[in-house]
This record gives sequence, C-alpha cells and structure tokens, in this order.
Amino acid sequence: MEKNKGILLESGTNELEIVEFGIGTNKFGINVIKVKEIINPVAVIPVPHAHPNVEGIIELRGEVLPVINVATALGFPPSTNPAQDKFIVAEFNKQKIVFHVHSVTQIHRISWDQIEKPSDMYQGADSQIIGVVKLNGEMVLLLDFEKIVVDINPESGINIQQVQKLGQRERSNKKLVVAEDSPLLRKLLHDTLAEAGYHNVDFFENGRDALNYLENLVVNGKDITESVQLIITDIEMPQMDGHHLTKRVKDNPKLEKIPIIIFSSLITDDLRHKGQMVGAEAQVSKPDIAQLVLLIDEYIL
Repeated sequence: MEKNKGILLESGTNELEIVEFGIGTNKFGINVIKVKEIINPVAVIPVPHAHPNVEGIIELRGEVLPVINVATALGFPPSTNPAQDKFIVAEFNKQKIVFHVHSVTQIHRISWDQIEKPSDMYQGADSQIIGVVKLNGEMVLLLDFEKIVVDINPESGINIQQVQKLGQRERSNKKLVVAEDSPLLRKLLHDTLAEAGYHNVDFFENGRDALNYLENLVVNGKDITESVQLIITDIEMPQMDGHHLTKRVKDNPKLEKIPIIIFSSLITDDLRHKGQMVGAEAQVSKPDIAQLVLLIDEYIL
C-alpha cells in the first residue's frame, strides 16, 4: 500500500482510493492517504480513566500509539470474531492513531463525484459520516475520523483562543471563500475567522459548489480580484476535493490570481507536494487555526 500512496492526487484528478473495512455487517471506508499500514491486533495496554472509546495503548516500532475502538465510537456491538479483527494505523492532524476495526476487505479507486453528501435527515449535527458511496450494489460509509478523535480529545480540535492571542485586527472588508464539508468545522471556522476580524466569508460544502460560485462571478462580469480576496479549502470533500478545486482555479486565467490556502488534516511532509503541484499558495495542517489566520493576513494585505 505504501508504494501506491501519492499517485492519484498528484495532478488534482479528483480521484482517491479508499480502504473498505467492516464493523459488524456494516461497510465503512477510510482514505488510503490517511493509512500508514494495516496490522493484526496486538496486546493493548489499558490506560486508567481513559475515554470509553479508547481501548488503551500499544507500542509499534518504538512509538506509543493510542487505540480507538471504532465499534464503541459508533455505538455498535463488539466483534463476534476478535481473532479476525484488524488494526488500521492512521496519520492525520500531525498525529498517529490506531483504529480497531472488525475486518479489512479491499481497496477501491473512485472519484470524489461518486461520493454523495449525507442527507440532513440522517446526518444530524453529531454525525460521524462524511459521505456515502455506492459500490457493487452496496453502500460504503466514509467516516469522519477527525470528529471521532475530537470527540475523545476536544483539545485536538480548532481552538479559538489561538486566534484571540493574535490581537485585534480589522478585516471586515476582505471577502473569503471557504470550501469545507464538515458542518462542525464550518461553524468553528466561521467563529474563529470572525474573531480574527474576517466577517465577510462565504462557506460551501464542497469544491464543486465553491467553483460554481467563482465561475458565476466571472460569467456575470465581476472583477474577481475585487470580489474574492482569498480561498480556503479542505482536501477531502464529496463531489470535488480541494486539490482538484485548486487545479481548476489555477487553470482558469480569470481566477488564477486568487490566493488559495489548503487547510486540511492531510498536510504532512510526505503529502505537502500534492498541494504544491496544483498551485496552492500555502498549506496548513488542521487544527492550526492561528497559522491559518496569519497566512490569510499575509496573502490578502
């Protein structure tokens, strides 16, 4: 798996690979780009007073890593065949975490436009589902692993106090466009950007909606540099991911001058080159909101 990582999103192809795994009879998925390796279960050392979703810790090649029981986090029954369980070792938000699942079946190559946004009827504000993809007549649910981690450790999420320490600023006349699929993160970004003085922000649930908005400004004869000063985008989004959005903007002569900052849990030393190849001006790993605000200041002043 390691050898294939980094191929699909090099040029913003709007494709990804997902690892399909099972919890009970349900099928779920995780982006391959988050997965370091998949191993058989090893002995887990319980930690006193740990969060109920945390089984404990393991040592893997000299690193001590937390183990999250995904079934517990989702409110599902425990495994009926623990000997067949798997540990998915993942890395995002500058941390490594082990996710205990019941099975790992296969890898699928798909396009982001195959991924449907969860319906508001069953998603809800506390949903851990970020997308639904139909494969071979079945539905695979893409989990919001960042939310699973933040539910356990809220301090690992966006912290508005980081922005408050930057001091007062007046930026209300600056127009920002934000593409972010998570309702929770859209709310957090709205609040923290407002705290930083950025009150004129349009939010979109995916890259396609953001691109349509930008292209419509051009069609309607708007001066794009006057209408939008900067774009912030996540990477993982249904319909159109942030890399493809960035590529489409930079390939459009009437949009290319807009600075783009990629704000994602997938910004690591190994993956940073992906955003560079599609033309992003800057990249910030979630949840470093203070660094994001400083970069916004830099690129729009």
